[in-house]
This record gives sequence, structure tokens and C-alpha cells, in this order.
Amino acid sequence: MANETDSPLARKLRKELQGDVMFDDFSRGRYSTDASIYQIQPLGVTVPKSEQDVQIALQIAVDEGVPVLPRGGGTSQTGQAIGEALVMDTTKYLNRVLEFDAENKTACVQPGVVLEQLNKFLKPHGLFFPVDVSTANRATLGGMTGNNSCGSRSIRYGNMVHNVRAIDALLADGSEAQFNAVPFQQLKGQTPTYTNLVNKMRELGAREAAEIDKSFPKLLRRVGGYNIDELTKATPNMSHLLVGSEGTLAFFQRIHLNLQPLPPNKVLGVCHFPSFYEAMESTQHIVKLNPSAVELVDRTMIDLARDIPLFAATVDRFVEGEPQALLLVEFAGEDRAEQLDSLRQLVDLMGSLGFPESVVEATDTEFQNAIWEVRKSGLNIMMSMKGDGKPVSFIEDCAVELKDLAEYTRRLTDIFHKHGTTGTFYAHASVGCLHVRPILNMKEASGAKKMRAIVEETLEIVREYKGSHSGEHGDGLARSEFHEPMFGRRMVESFE
Repeated sequence: MANETDSPLARKLRKELQGDVMFDDFSRGRYSTDASIYQIQPLGVTVPKSEQDVQIALQIAVDEGVPVLPRGGGTSQTGQAIGEALVMDTTKYLNRVLEFDAENKTACVQPGVVLEQLNKFLKPHGLFFPVDVSTANRATLGGMTGNNSCGSRSIRYGNMVHNVRAIDALLADGSEAQFNAVPFQQLKGQTPTYTNLVNKMRELGAREAAEIDKSFPKLLRRVGGYNIDELTKATPNMSHLLVGSEGTLAFFQRIHLNLQPLPPNKVLGVCHFPSFYEAMESTQHIVKLNPSAVELVDRTMIDLARDIPLFAATVDRFVEGEPQALLLVEFAGEDRAEQLDSLRQLVDLMGSLGFPESVVEATDTEFQNAIWEVRKSGLNIMMSMKGDGKPVSFIEDCAVELKDLAEYTRRLTDIFHKHGTTGTFYAHASVGCLHVRPILNMKEASGAKKMRAIVEETLEIVREYKGSHSGEHGDGLARSEFHEPMFGRRMVESFE
């Protein structure tokens, strides 16, 4: 378009919408990035004021032949929130809790609701939404649903796909549908479009059940591709097909959630290890104690945090000596005595594994919160690294089974050394999903060449372990090209 601000699309949107319409270069520039390494300028930006605005904008986009890109807080790390499309920002107006049932522990929210705001609303009722991503103060429920987000406590509560009940959505043709768990006999009375869609999806699930079982990684942290494994269930929940679809299948108007009781008692054990490998090897034994979280902090993160005044005092409180890695092991539940007993079992287990007196116990809330704040700030801490070389996100969240975790990380480190660099590791050891960032200087051409070589060699190892090339952050621009080698040609054709 020669003049974006005066294009037919822009004029139609301004005439019909109550919300904001922005086609100027500055606004498009602001929406050209997210938390990934990519930058793509959108065709324009709308900020719908109501659900009706969304319907109108979508219909105008359909008429103009323009793709639509839903956007929340822009926290995506693989480029899902950017593209040459009409961006629809839900955060300003579509950010309300619409329904809440404390007794049945359910809520219905608009896509622009921020996770932290929802949990503040729920806390007086003794409830919370348990998919606790570290970007909770800015990540929206719409974005989390589109991404199939996970969080630190997925070992206890699962991913978004395990916590979404239903989604009210708009399809690409503008028609409305509620996607939920629908037995065959309940399809009567639904719109022809929705009925036809559900029947086609069930036929796909039945036809490809064997291929799905063969090709999909048997991991909790598998968020790559579409969740078509849901279609092999006796009563598939059609909303789970939308979860993780990254805005490619429908626009989420309302998201129906399952909530959880806030555990009144938590304790935390900080396990110290003399080597990174031993920390990874021990994780498979620690999870047998039924913790609510097991999070990794590596030596690089410890050293960087010690140099940041905001975190230095806290780090000195929970880090003893010079460990190469820490595992933060949390136990949570109703009975405090039971959680303290679990902590004692952790201490005993560490001793039996050859690490006596290696657990710093945090039993008061203030100390625990301070430790978790360091972990939640892991990305910011890592990016404080001085010099041109920075930890770069592109194999950020590959996942493997716990029995393979130690060897996977050892081989990954060998790849980094082969290319003359090292990497940073932190995050979700409990489910075999680490945030891994090789340190590269992207100001030099060699940085991009090393990136390409590292990703190809890493994903080859992930496939060898029957792991997942995306365990938390989705596909976006970074992973989609690798679907065929990950899932096979037949599965990619099903995705398409």
C-alpha cells in the first residue's frame, strides 16, 4: 500500500470501529516486535473496544483479503505476535473477567486479561489460575491460550490445554462458535458451519489416530503443532484444538477456565550441586517426591544475579559456597506438617545421592518469595551479561524425558563448545524443559551462521531422544520450518 494511513482498509476500519485504528509508521513500528528476535511491520493496528468491534474488524479484513493477527502482551519468544497482517490488540479494552463461579472454581475472561490481574481478583476467594508463567504481570490469557503456555508448576497443574474448559471464538468467515467438549449426540442444534467443522475434525482424528500416536512426543511439554491428539479421545474438547494454535484457527472472544485452590502452605528446598550434570541427573529422582515445582538455576545466573544490587542480598541468603547448579524444589498443599515432611525427605534423598548437607531450607513465605523473584527474573538477569555476546533465544525450550535430561544437556554443551561458545541454562527441570540460550554475538555475520548450525544439530538430538522441539514457547517463526522433520510429512499435511 502506497499510503498506509489513507488505505481503503484504514478508512473502512476508522468509519466502522469504536476502538482505536492506527496505521501511522510510529504505531506500526511499535507493533513490529515482540519478545523474540524478529521484527516485521504490520499492515496496521486496531484496538477493538468491544466484541462487536472484533466482529466488524474481522469482517472488513475478510472483505479486503487481509490476514488478522490477535495480540496480547507481546511476550512471545518465537515471533507469534508479529506479522504482515492487521494486528488486533486486546489489552486496552477486552480485559474483563466476565463470569466467576467460586463454588465450581471456574471463570470466563476476555482475551486481554493479564494473568496477574486475574489472580489478584481470585485471591480473596482462595483461588488462582495455576499456569504461572514468569511474565505474569504482562502476559494475557488470550496469548497464553494461543501459545499453550505452561509455567513453573506444570508438573502439578499441567499446561493451558489442561486448564481451559471452552472457548467462544470467531472463525475466519466471521461466524461464531463455542468450542468445548461435545459428545456426538449434542451436535444437534449447532450451526451448520460448526457441525461440519467438528465432524471433519473427528474424521481426521479417527483416520490418523495411529500416526498421531506414533509421531507425537510422549511428553507433558509438547506444545509444537496443533493439538490434534485431542481428536483421538472418545469425547474430544474442541477448545483444546484452539489452544496452542497461535491465532491461526480462530479469534478468541471469551475463554472459560478451570481454577484451583490456593495451597495454604508451601516450603522450598534449594538443592546445591557441584556439577551441572549431577543436577540434571538427580532431577528424575527428586520428582518422585511429588513436588509442585523443580526449577533450575545455573552458575551463570548465580554469578550475574550476585552483580545486581536488587538480587545480591537474596542470592547470598540462599546460595552457599560456589555450586555449579541449583534446583529449587517446592512442596505445596493443605497440611504444613506434610510439606515439612516432604522437605525432610528431600534432604534425605540428597544425602543418599551423595550430596549431604546440600539443601538450604526456606520455610517462611518472605524468604520463599524472594528466592522465586530471582528465578522469575531469570531472563532479565541473563540479559544483563556484559559485552557483545548475549544469550540468544532460538532453542529456548526444547524438552526431553527426565531420564535423558543429563545426557541431552551434556551433548548440547558439546555442540556449543564445538562452535566456540557456551550457553546459559535455567527453568523447568521438573518436566525436562530448560531455557537454553547459547551466547552469540549477533552483530557479526558469524553469529547467524553459528545460530543456524546450533539449531539444526540440537534438534537432531531432540528427535533422537523423541523429545519436543517446543516445550513451552510454541512455534511461531522460529519453529514452524522444523515441523516436518519433527512430526513427519504425513503429520504436517494434517496440520495444513
